[in-house]
Amino acid sequence: MTPANALLWICSAAAGLVLLRLALRWWRWLEESLYACQHYKIPRYDESLQENPLYRKAAAYISSLPSLEDSDYANIFSSTAAASKKKIGGDHLSLQLEEGRTVRDSFLGAPISWTNLSNAALVIRVRRRDKRRILRPYLNHVESVAEEIQLRRRELRLYTNSCGGSGGRRWRSAPFSHPSTLETVAMDAELKNRVRTDLESFLKNRSYYHRLGRVWKRSYLLYGPPGTGKSTFAAAMARFLCYDLYDLDLAGCSSNGGDLKDLLLQTTPQSVIVVEDLDRHLRTAAAAPSPESSLAGILNFMDGIFSCCGEERVMVFTMSGLKERVDTAVLRPGRLDVHIHFPLCNFPTFKTMASSYLGLKDHKLYPQVEEIFDGGASLSQAEIGEIMISNRGSTSRALKMVITALREQQKKQPVPPAPLPQVSGTSERMSAVPLGKISDGGSWLPPPEEHAEAGSEGGTLKEIRKLYGLIKLRSGSRREGGGGSPPSEAPLAAAAVEKEITC
Repeated sequence: MTPANALLWICSAAAGLVLLRLALRWWRWLEESLYACQHYKIPRYDESLQENPLYRKAAAYISSLPSLEDSDYANIFSSTAAASKKKIGGDHLSLQLEEGRTVRDSFLGAPISWTNLSNAALVIRVRRRDKRRILRPYLNHVESVAEEIQLRRRELRLYTNSCGGSGGRRWRSAPFSHPSTLETVAMDAELKNRVRTDLESFLKNRSYYHRLGRVWKRSYLLYGPPGTGKSTFAAAMARFLCYDLYDLDLAGCSSNGGDLKDLLLQTTPQSVIVVEDLDRHLRTAAAAPSPESSLAGILNFMDGIFSCCGEERVMVFTMSGLKERVDTAVLRPGRLDVHIHFPLCNFPTFKTMASSYLGLKDHKLYPQVEEIFDGGASLSQAEIGEIMISNRGSTSRALKMVITALREQQKKQPVPPAPLPQVSGTSERMSAVPLGKISDGGSWLPPPEEHAEAGSEGGTLKEIRKLYGLIKLRSGSRREGGGGSPPSEAPLAAAAVEKEITC
């Protein structure tokens, strides 16, 4: 192809694209002319100069439209607070429709368009024949999607309480920047997936809870030894839900529960309320001068009327002891819906941690580590994690240090009691065997059958023959003295025992 022909071909293609674009515009104009359209304006401010919540939600919804990403009239903005959290996937970036421009959408098969009027109002346009069918469901859809987007983009806060202070708001807050996620938590993968599914089900079932007449909240009990990741998992739950986290310290709150009620009333929806060391607080309450009021205050806080003062809350309680030591009234559903056990680190959890901390999928020392774990050695995830962090420069050294720490811990374990020693003497061996009712001159001896079992476990046939030899001698001496059993009785018994063992 000559340069002239190539240039002619390029010009023809460009002209074709221009004509195609003009044809599309003409088709849209023709379509709008043939169908009468209805326009609805969503102003940004009302008469009192208060911001219209629907405008903010509609703007957030428009920013998520795929057609806006393909548009030539989109402006890109970054949220400073969200960017500081370095969210994965670019969630801190948002698109905004340029002034005077239009973007298109569809809902239930009906075409819809949005127009930005100088950042003062948004105009939604639908066909008259579709408005009764789709307008209200579409606006509900816009609000639902916008709430999810705003929840994902908002800055999470960590709140701590100051019980016993003067009136007013007693929650202090700071940005919640804990990096833990459900993916980075070292725990059983199947259990982690079950918890994730439960949280997702909770988020999507607001109407289901209302239909049942129940408050839209969920409660979890995380129990296990210290250092197994309970607090980290609570933080990961808050990040997964995109909820604020309230770290509630029960120490110092009034025994009648008044402080707890006030603090709970001041929490906001979309929050995770964490109470750590619940078992310790229950023991303290039981030892108080008026244990009834103390325990009642905690229990009412967990599931009483005041726990229903707000919705969309997740309550998380942690315990370092065994849950079997806690009253079943505390553990019942409604107060603690889901119980999750956090055991000490085992070999599968160790491999997960080694993959996260050291980047290891396998290592020649893994069989040795597994053998030590199978031998009963155990450390907390926090202890093993600290060893890996301290020796992250060398994976082999890190694993060797873990092996050393596990062996040291194994040495500190209580030694099980040793079995009774096997004594070769006849009188000592008889004392370890159940006594039978074969009488010989007033002394109790094992019956032949039972002693045969004892001999089969640890003794020898020689010892049994020796025993019945003694019986035979004593029987012979009795006969010489004029009493005792017939001569043939002891040899017959010994022969019977010998036959039973050899078979």
